[in-house]
Amino acid sequence: MANAHFRAPAPLNEPNLSYAPGSAERAALQARLSDLASREIEIPVVIGGEEVRTGRIAEVRVPHRHGQVIARYHQAGPQEVARAVEAAARARREWASLGWTDRAAVFLRAAELLAGPWRQVLNAATMLGQSKTAFQAEIDSACEIIDFWRFNVAFADGIYEQQPISPPGVWNRVEYRPLEGFVFAVTPFNFTSIAANLPTAPAILGNVVLWKPASTAVYSGWHVLRLLEAAGLPPGVVNFLPGKGGAVGDAVLASPEFAGLHFTGSNPVFDGMWRTIAGNLDRYRSYPRIVGETGGKDFVFAHASADVDELVTALVRGAFEYQGQKCSAASRAYVPESLWPAVRERLVAKASSLAVGDVTDFRNFMGAVIDRAAFDRIREFLDFARSSPVARVLAGGGADPATGWFVQPTVIETTDPRFRLMEEEIFGPVLTVFPYPDARLEEALATCDSTSRYGLTGAIFARDRGAIARMSAALEGAAGNFYVNDKPTGAVVGQQPFGGARRSGTNDKAGSPGNLMRWLSPRAIKENLVPPTRLEYPHQGEG
Repeated sequence: MANAHFRAPAPLNEPNLSYAPGSAERAALQARLSDLASREIEIPVVIGGEEVRTGRIAEVRVPHRHGQVIARYHQAGPQEVARAVEAAARARREWASLGWTDRAAVFLRAAELLAGPWRQVLNAATMLGQSKTAFQAEIDSACEIIDFWRFNVAFADGIYEQQPISPPGVWNRVEYRPLEGFVFAVTPFNFTSIAANLPTAPAILGNVVLWKPASTAVYSGWHVLRLLEAAGLPPGVVNFLPGKGGAVGDAVLASPEFAGLHFTGSNPVFDGMWRTIAGNLDRYRSYPRIVGETGGKDFVFAHASADVDELVTALVRGAFEYQGQKCSAASRAYVPESLWPAVRERLVAKASSLAVGDVTDFRNFMGAVIDRAAFDRIREFLDFARSSPVARVLAGGGADPATGWFVQPTVIETTDPRFRLMEEEIFGPVLTVFPYPDARLEEALATCDSTSRYGLTGAIFARDRGAIARMSAALEGAAGNFYVNDKPTGAVVGQQPFGGARRSGTNDKAGSPGNLMRWLSPRAIKENLVPPTRLEYPHQGEG
């Protein structure tokens, strides 16, 4: 045991590489893309460090070339879940008792491996498996994962340092224990960084984890797991359980050892899991921690004093980067009628100019949506908009599934602020705009605040400082991540802790100490240095 208090290295955000023509990183990424695309791999279930092949096979297809299979993976079921629960319990004894600096060193090493030799492996896997452009992959599967691992280690250090006061004769201290049992991490397809963070944030603190990646992101998830193994993560700390939601989730939530849920995904799935947990309360050893981030219907609200070019750039980037498949993507906008003609002209021109296609062609701004189900859902919204008397498609609106799941960046104007596309989450490259009368600013703000059941992200644009203050106050509850003169996407670990309230989740702020505290069970310890020997208290004396 070290006779010192070791401090975590001061975390710094990983710089984004540019991938400009002629750059070394561009050549390295292109080489890795060619390598990974040239072969099909087999991905097993991993339990206690052992590769398990169940024979229940599913395919990983490239969204922008859906005729190409790059992996086949084995699916877990109840039997594998039971084995993983046992493996996690065995691993917990040693992992939880390991000094926190030894646990932290695994993730600091993983961060450095990802910043170096593993960078283009994760980027290429994310590009091929999830159809992200080089830049979108870089900020996600490289920089944000690195940031999570560096900052979470530093946040853990800060938590462990928080100790109570001790009066003379007493030594008080708090021990931050991991939860009893295991944490179930359920991760989405749209961010490899979320897939890396949800299992590892609890693990840094001594917890063991059962991890079910989204079926459409098993490929990048597998590479994350291999990276963690290369960094020295012991077997059984994170158990990899790809498979169908019910086959894995129902068995996990039935276990008495279930201690916490770390989730990012859809509202219906989260709601269903919460109900199942509630129904199983009597069987659990402790009350499970539930942390979830679900969806958003994220807004951009412009004031008449907004700069048109700044606003249009934010709308295009916020709505169409990564095909609008971000929980934080700009999906509805409110623009004053006085600005709308100029905004409309430039917005339509920019949206119409965006190149859509294979992400391995670096000239493309957008790739394909994730799969057929997403494509069909988005196309149904587009068909509805075209047939509506209160909406008009200004740009895009096309969807072509011939070679990939491609949907054009689409701008829709509506005369009804309660139009369906202003209210429902689409999760695709569709931006709906409501031009509001300048004189009815307060009414438009109230409409923006009350239209959506979500409360994840939102942005306001104005140059008038008084307007910024009024708009910020009116929309206080509308977004857990609120942006002034910036797009509503792109939260950076350590700078903008991420999460929303209302129906967007529990707002436990990934990328902050608050999230880590959810995976701890503190124990307060009082040591009396000179215990009393006399039974009576002074007030009992005669006098």
